[in-house]
Amino acid sequence: MIRLLLADDENLIRCALAALLAMEDDIDVVAQAASGDEALAMARLHRPDIAVLDLQMPGADGIAVTDQLRTELPGCASLIVTSHGRPGHLKRALAAGARGFLPKTVSAQVLADVIRTVHRGGRYVDPELAAEAISAGDSPLTPREADVLTLAAGGSPLEEIAKRATPSLGTVRNYLSSATTKLGAANRHEAVHLARSQGWI
Repeated sequence: MIRLLLADDENLIRCALAALLAMEDDIDVVAQAASGDEALAMARLHRPDIAVLDLQMPGADGIAVTDQLRTELPGCASLIVTSHGRPGHLKRALAAGARGFLPKTVSAQVLADVIRTVHRGGRYVDPELAAEAISAGDSPLTPREADVLTLAAGGSPLEEIAKRATPSLGTVRNYLSSATTKLGAANRHEAVHLARSQGWI
């Protein structure tokens, strides 16, 4: 029996998926979570074989949860489902240790088959998302530029970004300027939009 944790902040989707997967003879949904932090708590408590994680959740997102589970519970494989399949998301998910990555548009039967594949030690990446990731190339942003751009995406003033990211307002301006130039954007708002569209932030 495959012990499964389902994490998705959309209750209707999560509960419907749990009901559908519970109909499979070899899958047991042992826990559910509505946030990344709750997913980690449920994983520690129930020790599932596989965690099916929504990419975007309150608190820690699916990629952060995947990274944490790889360290804390290496016996629990992570599979990420998303309605935001950007190339950068896929690459970050795989780098964090995800064993599967697929869109929420797949059927419950396909998801069940992917769960079995991952449980047997295999991997699964949606072919269309994989092709997009390959054609998109790697992010031109450094980790610090991506961090500062992410903070800028939230609408924080430069002074606030400086407090949270670096010791200097000038450094924040330099990171934003560099990121904007690398992305060929006219300003930081356009840079945020372009980076988000590729899943780089």
